[in-house]
Amino acid sequence: MFSVVLFLRIGFVVGQSGLYETVGMLVLSYFIIGMTVLSVCAISTNGALDAGGAYYMISRALGPEFGGSIGIMFFFANVCGSALYILGLVETIVAMFGIQPGQDVKSGIHVLPQSYWYELLYGTVLLFVCLLVCLVGASIYAKATFIIFIVVMVVLVVVFISFFAVKEKVIPIIPRDGNSTHGINGTFTGFKLSTLKDNLYPKYAPDYTTEKMMSFTTVFAIMFNGCTGIMAGSNMSGDLKNPSYSIPRGTITAVIFTYIIYNLLALMISCTCDRYLLQNDYSFLRDINVWQPLVTIGIYCSTLSASMSNLIGASRILYALAKDKLFGYLLRPAKITSRGGNPWVSVVMSWFLVQMVLFAGKLNTIAAIVTIFFLLVYAAVGLACLALEWASAPNFRPTFRYFTWYTCILGILGCVIMMFLINAIYASASIVFMLILLLCLHYMSPSHSWGYISQALIFHQVRKYLLMLDVRKEHVKFWRPQILLLVSNPEKHKNLITFANDLKKSGLFVLGHVRLEELDVLPSDPLQTRTDSWLKLVDELNIKAFVNLTLSDSVRYGAQQLLFISGLGGMRPNTVILGFYTRSTPEELLSNEQELDRSAPFVHTSTGQKPASENFSAWEYVAIVSDSIKMSKNVVVARYFSEFDRSHICSLKGKDTYIDVWPLNLLRPDSATYVNTCSLFLLQMACVLNMVRSWKKAKLRLFLCVERDSGLRGQEVKLKQLLKDLRIKASIQTVIWDSVVALHWHKQVENADTAEEVYLNYPNNSIKISDDYLEAVNQMILGQNPMSPPAVRFLYLPRPPADTSIYNRFLNQVEAISRNLGPTLLIHGVTHVTSTEL
Repeated sequence: MFSVVLFLRIGFVVGQSGLYETVGMLVLSYFIIGMTVLSVCAISTNGALDAGGAYYMISRALGPEFGGSIGIMFFFANVCGSALYILGLVETIVAMFGIQPGQDVKSGIHVLPQSYWYELLYGTVLLFVCLLVCLVGASIYAKATFIIFIVVMVVLVVVFISFFAVKEKVIPIIPRDGNSTHGINGTFTGFKLSTLKDNLYPKYAPDYTTEKMMSFTTVFAIMFNGCTGIMAGSNMSGDLKNPSYSIPRGTITAVIFTYIIYNLLALMISCTCDRYLLQNDYSFLRDINVWQPLVTIGIYCSTLSASMSNLIGASRILYALAKDKLFGYLLRPAKITSRGGNPWVSVVMSWFLVQMVLFAGKLNTIAAIVTIFFLLVYAAVGLACLALEWASAPNFRPTFRYFTWYTCILGILGCVIMMFLINAIYASASIVFMLILLLCLHYMSPSHSWGYISQALIFHQVRKYLLMLDVRKEHVKFWRPQILLLVSNPEKHKNLITFANDLKKSGLFVLGHVRLEELDVLPSDPLQTRTDSWLKLVDELNIKAFVNLTLSDSVRYGAQQLLFISGLGGMRPNTVILGFYTRSTPEELLSNEQELDRSAPFVHTSTGQKPASENFSAWEYVAIVSDSIKMSKNVVVARYFSEFDRSHICSLKGKDTYIDVWPLNLLRPDSATYVNTCSLFLLQMACVLNMVRSWKKAKLRLFLCVERDSGLRGQEVKLKQLLKDLRIKASIQTVIWDSVVALHWHKQVENADTAEEVYLNYPNNSIKISDDYLEAVNQMILGQNPMSPPAVRFLYLPRPPADTSIYNRFLNQVEAISRNLGPTLLIHGVTHVTSTEL
């Protein structure tokens, strides 16, 4: 973690900020770094690590989109960091050996020409040396790093000795204009209390290399770069023998060691060097050392080590991105490796980008950018660890346990706050750039089997809130349709599925399907392979639905299973939608009625399978409707939705789009009431559909069927008041149906006080309903507004009769009433769904 800041910038930081603020900066920096290190150690000890370091950790935790975007940011951070250290080394070389303006070329050791292009040349040569080392591979880099570490430790020891061994010394400082007559000498005073007092408080001045005024944030940005080496070990994760063991121990040791050294250096410098020396001579440690060349060697070693660390780190991130194919063919060449496994093409690509950054010219110019990039990556590492911790997944059990969720949050907040304090524009731009990358990867990157932390977090939160969803606290004010749509063939019912998605509005939507097989005779569960195709259908139709499949030897029993098990906790379907039964003609229903009644169609043979003659009968279909009502589920039977065209409805944008509602039980005109549970449910469902965006401009038409002598005006007034109380906007159209209702059996009953009494005495009087009456009702519905037919009709579905022997006749009656009506919903409601309360 040692860098050019150790030798070149620690004096600059103390000179500008004073000892108090320097210590504060170090505490703040290492607090942010410490919180991040805890997250790095936790993730790195939770499983096997591959090449890519922090990118690998983030991508495997947060998914390809977030990981890829942060990976690119971290790649650029390492590229800019490598250039940063090269520029720092060039500054040192120029300060030591460069020819100042007005200076004699032959004087002393100042022999190197000094200008922008010459300094760029020096930086290019040094970067090329780093390239050669990195091209050889990680093994020579590791050996070189160890040698550099030994050299830096020796230099560091000598530097500390020099503070005590060197006596008071005047150090001449030549100004940037080269005029030595204007120079003011700096002083190494040795340990003096007066020097310490003078260096305690900040005294910001222009930086003599850029002539820009310094501030807390600019100085912090420069100093923070000396602490950004915590990812050096992580970047080499693919080259370490045991990264889960080495990364935590090496990183924590480096953090503690450098923190102590930086604070000791700041204290020593504050006690021995005057302010002018610190602000105008970044190479003062060489001038006060017992053997000056040793500091020069230490500077070269530390900066070259830091530059190589960033260069090889950038190449490993690029190689990892290429291997993951996140950017397609764009990074394909970066996957090429040597025989020894060194990704030399990635090294060359990284070197080229570092060379481009060198054109910036000065260390302080890019210091803020590098710091913001690193802070953004550190925040992402903390976020990855926080997400894993909050997900509470059993497989997140790192061997490193000295972290908690609040250490992650503190690290994230510290990084984000410092980003904006350093430079709000750069911070905002980097975040925007990251979000753009994230969106591009979301739509362009291939799918991966890494696992998505979002799914774990969603599960964790959903489970918690489902437990809080108490069915005992349900209230009619907040009722919403929660639909189970029973689908036999999804390819043939896409129109109905999309319509049901509209009808659910903001409620639950479950697609249910029964597969007629028995698990006893199968080698494995066939539904596991079928689920994916159903989920693809959900994605294709762009609907918000769950899928629930089941195996059964009959459709009825399978439907019962779905009714019992669909949903979870307080999120259970309250409404069942079925397509209309179409396997038999009305004539076949009537001719087979007695035979089906006698044959007990749901008795199984000794093999446990249903007779092959009839897999799904009309009797069974009506039984499913009856079962649903018994389970207190509202039932919706959908007919003619193969003719429904939702795109046409959306294109009309409400113009000439109507929703017709017939809230009367047409099989029992003697019970002509519009204020029962089923009628109100009909109104509510039509209103719910009308509230959906694509149906919002459709017009509701409510049909009031009355007889001439029954008080037309009074019934219409009552119905208008009901609609007003329910806040439902609909036009009421009165239909005089004397000629139709005259054909009903209760009008033809003789010697009876009331039709209701007859109905009660003869429960199966629905058998008496004539075909003429059914045909008349059907024609009456078709005859309303023939010039402006509705997009969909809502009809009252009577409750199936108690006598199961007449199920087929009941279905025939429903079929006759709804024949040729176009998209129609026959609805039977059993729950109270309307409310007039606030």
